[in-house]
Amino acid sequence: MSSALSLRSILDANKLTGPNFADWLRNLRIVLKSEKLDHVINSPLPKAPVDDAPYDEHQAHRSWMDEANVAQCIMLASMNSELQKQHEYMDAYTILIHLQELYHVEGRTARYEISKELFRCKMAEGTSVNDHVLKMINLIERLGQLGFVMDGELSQDLVLQSLPDSFSQFVVNFHMNKMDVSLP
Repeated sequence: MSSALSLRSILDANKLTGPNFADWLRNLRIVLKSEKLDHVINSPLPKAPVDDAPYDEHQAHRSWMDEANVAQCIMLASMNSELQKQHEYMDAYTILIHLQELYHVEGRTARYEISKELFRCKMAEGTSVNDHVLKMINLIERLGQLGFVMDGELSQDLVLQSLPDSFSQFVVNFHMNKMDVSLP
């Protein structure tokens, strides 16, 4: 229980205000996963079993509803008061769907910021090539997670263009030898 409380502090420190939706959602998923509640935000509430359904079905439904209630409380407690008022009568799954509709543009904004950093990335003279390439691979992978996937050749071109002038002979050799290096 103490680890659950310490993970919940992530949400206390980063309350949802709107523009921080992507970060908040990532933290929420971490907290709910640690408490084995992440399934309630990934599926709508199940229908209540019929009265004469077996006891196990009623128990499973009651358990799901209890877990959904805990997830809803965690979500509401980690929002600013305005968002709490908007969502206090929704279940956890519906809250998440509504927030995704409201803040979908955040994904586009994140893609813009990451692509801006990637396209402006220049390796400083004398710094580690390995660190620089790993940073660029990370940015390329983050874009891929947001739905913007670049082919291998474009990724290679971006890396080569980001190298300082002292690597010009390497770039020439790369093209002359028609090297084909895939980035992980």
